Amino acid sequence: MPRTSPPLLPRLARLLTGLGEHVRKARLRRAYSADTVAQRAGITRKTLSRVEQGDPAVALGIYARVLQALGLENDLASLAKDDALGRKLQDAALEARPRARRRRPPAAPAPPSSKPEPE
Repeated sequence: MPRTSPPLLPRLARLLTGLGEHVRKARLRRAYSADTVAQRAGITRKTLSRVEQGDPAVALGIYARVLQALGLENDLASLAKDDALGRKLQDAALEARPRARRRRPPAAPAPPSSKPEPE
């Protein structure tokens, strides 16, 4: 039985399609043929075509190898780098909360003294 993954949200599908277009334009700007990039990345030309189409079934490692073949591997370092939402959530958890006053038990009466009282 083939394993199926849940469908992508439209916005995510558009982002992947855009990534594929960027990869294709980077290849064309460098005047590299699809065969050359595929060979340098160690993949087939058909897999490169799927990368350039933004196919979500292609492994991230393949995208990384194609970026490396184009000299763009450092672009991976910028993925998820600026996590504004995560920083806001973390900062909210770090804010000092006012503490409740500590309740002290009522003072116990002094125990009777065993020493005789001076006269």
